[in-house]
Amino acid sequence: MDRSSGLPAYLQLVRQAREALRLGWLGPGDRLPTVRDVVATSGVNANTVLKAYRELERSGLVEARQGAGTFVKAGLGSADPAVLAALRARLVEWVRAARAAGLDREDIDALVRSVVTAGETEGEGVAVT
Repeated sequence: MDRSSGLPAYLQLVRQAREALRLGWLGPGDRLPTVRDVVATSGVNANTVLKAYRELERSGLVEARQGAGTFVKAGLGSADPAVLAALRARLVEWVRAARAAGLDREDIDALVRSVVTAGETEGEGVAVT
Protein backbone atom coordinates (compact mmCIF):
# COMPACT_ATOMS: atom_id res chain seq x y z
CA MET A 1 0.00 0.00 0.00
CA ASP A 2 1.22 3.44 -0.89
CA ARG A 3 0.10 5.61 2.02
CA SER A 4 1.40 8.76 0.32
CA SER A 5 -0.60 8.31 -2.89
CA GLY A 6 -3.78 10.01 -1.67
CA LEU A 7 -5.80 7.11 -3.12
CA PRO A 8 -7.88 5.28 -0.50
CA ALA A 9 -6.48 1.89 0.46
CA TYR A 10 -9.54 -0.01 -0.80
CA LEU A 11 -9.17 1.60 -4.24
CA GLN A 12 -5.47 0.69 -4.28
CA LEU A 13 -6.47 -2.94 -3.64
CA VAL A 14 -9.09 -2.77 -6.41
CA ARG A 15 -6.52 -1.29 -8.79
CA GLN A 16 -4.00 -4.02 -7.92
CA ALA A 17 -6.57 -6.74 -8.56
CA ARG A 18 -7.66 -5.16 -11.86
CA GLU A 19 -4.02 -4.87 -12.97
CA ALA A 20 -3.40 -8.52 -12.09
CA LEU A 21 -6.46 -9.48 -14.15
CA ARG A 22 -5.42 -7.29 -17.07
CA LEU A 23 -1.87 -8.68 -17.06
CA GLY A 24 -3.06 -12.28 -16.84
CA TRP A 25 -1.60 -12.87 -13.39
CA LEU A 26 -5.11 -13.70 -12.22
CA GLY A 27 -7.71 -15.42 -14.33
CA PRO A 28 -11.20 -16.89 -14.10
CA GLY A 29 -11.41 -19.50 -11.38
CA ASP A 30 -8.43 -18.20 -9.39
CA ARG A 31 -9.02 -17.61 -5.69
CA LEU A 32 -8.17 -14.21 -4.24
CA PRO A 33 -6.17 -14.15 -1.01
CA THR A 34 -8.26 -14.38 2.15
CA VAL A 35 -9.09 -11.16 3.92
CA ARG A 36 -6.87 -12.32 6.78
CA ASP A 37 -3.92 -12.85 4.42
CA VAL A 38 -4.35 -9.41 2.81
CA VAL A 39 -4.53 -7.78 6.24
CA ALA A 40 -1.37 -9.59 7.33
CA THR A 41 0.64 -8.62 4.23
CA SER A 42 -0.66 -5.09 3.63
CA GLY A 43 -1.40 -3.83 7.12
CA VAL A 44 -4.83 -2.50 6.15
CA ASN A 45 -8.02 -3.02 8.13
CA ALA A 46 -10.18 -6.07 7.34
CA ASN A 47 -13.12 -3.77 6.53
CA THR A 48 -10.96 -2.07 3.89
CA VAL A 49 -10.24 -5.41 2.22
CA LEU A 50 -13.91 -6.38 2.37
CA LYS A 51 -14.85 -3.04 0.77
CA ALA A 52 -12.37 -3.68 -2.06
CA TYR A 53 -13.69 -7.21 -2.61
CA ARG A 54 -17.29 -5.91 -2.66
CA GLU A 55 -16.29 -3.31 -5.26
CA LEU A 56 -14.72 -6.03 -7.42
CA GLU A 57 -17.86 -8.12 -6.98
CA ARG A 58 -20.09 -5.18 -7.99
CA SER A 59 -17.94 -4.83 -11.11
CA GLY A 60 -18.68 -8.45 -11.99
CA LEU A 61 -15.02 -9.45 -11.76
CA VAL A 62 -15.19 -11.72 -8.71
CA GLU A 63 -17.75 -13.71 -6.79
CA ALA A 64 -17.81 -14.54 -3.11
CA ARG A 65 -18.62 -18.16 -2.29
CA GLN A 66 -19.84 -18.69 1.25
CA GLY A 67 -17.21 -20.56 3.21
CA ALA A 68 -14.93 -21.03 0.18
CA GLY A 69 -13.53 -17.58 -0.52
CA THR A 70 -13.61 -15.02 -3.29
CA PHE A 71 -12.95 -16.20 -6.83
CA VAL A 72 -12.21 -14.48 -10.12
CA LYS A 73 -15.26 -14.60 -12.34
CA ALA A 74 -14.01 -12.68 -15.39
CA GLY A 75 -10.72 -11.58 -16.85
CA LEU A 76 -9.78 -8.18 -18.20
CA GLY A 77 -6.76 -8.84 -20.36
CA SER A 78 -7.17 -9.52 -24.04
CA ALA A 79 -3.56 -9.34 -25.17
CA ASP A 80 -1.44 -12.39 -25.86
CA PRO A 81 0.55 -13.23 -22.68
CA ALA A 82 3.75 -13.61 -24.72
CA VAL A 83 3.29 -10.14 -26.19
CA LEU A 84 2.66 -8.72 -22.71
CA ALA A 85 5.81 -10.39 -21.39
CA ALA A 86 7.92 -8.98 -24.23
CA LEU A 87 6.50 -5.48 -23.78
CA ARG A 88 7.02 -5.68 -20.03
CA ALA A 89 10.66 -6.66 -20.52
CA ARG A 90 11.17 -3.64 -22.80
CA LEU A 91 9.43 -1.40 -20.29
CA VAL A 92 11.68 -2.67 -17.48
CA GLU A 93 14.71 -1.66 -19.54
CA TRP A 94 13.16 1.73 -20.31
CA VAL A 95 12.47 2.37 -16.60
CA ARG A 96 16.06 1.42 -15.74
CA ALA A 97 17.29 3.94 -18.33
CA ALA A 98 14.94 6.60 -16.97
CA ARG A 99 16.19 6.03 -13.42
CA ALA A 100 19.79 6.11 -14.62
CA ALA A 101 18.98 9.48 -16.21
CA GLY A 102 17.89 10.75 -12.79
CA LEU A 103 14.10 10.47 -13.06
CA ASP A 104 12.19 9.50 -9.92
CA ARG A 105 8.90 7.61 -9.75
CA GLU A 106 6.76 10.73 -10.12
CA ASP A 107 8.80 11.87 -13.15
CA ILE A 108 8.39 8.45 -14.78
CA ASP A 109 4.65 8.35 -14.03
CA ALA A 110 4.17 11.83 -15.48
CA LEU A 111 6.15 11.00 -18.60
CA VAL A 112 4.25 7.77 -19.25
CA ARG A 113 0.89 9.48 -18.65
CA SER A 114 1.84 12.26 -21.06
CA VAL A 115 2.63 9.75 -23.80
CA VAL A 116 -0.52 7.71 -23.21
CA THR A 117 -2.66 10.84 -23.03
CA ALA A 118 -1.08 12.26 -26.20
CA GLY A 119 -1.97 9.06 -28.05
CA GLU A 120 -5.56 9.28 -26.84
CA THR A 121 -6.04 12.95 -27.68
CA GLU A 122 -4.46 12.59 -31.12
CA GLY A 123 -6.84 9.73 -31.90
CA GLU A 124 -4.06 7.29 -32.62
CA GLY A 125 -1.95 4.76 -30.77
CA VAL A 126 1.58 5.41 -29.65
CA ALA A 127 4.20 3.67 -31.75
CA VAL A 128 6.82 1.72 -29.85
CA THR A 129 10.10 1.07 -31.59
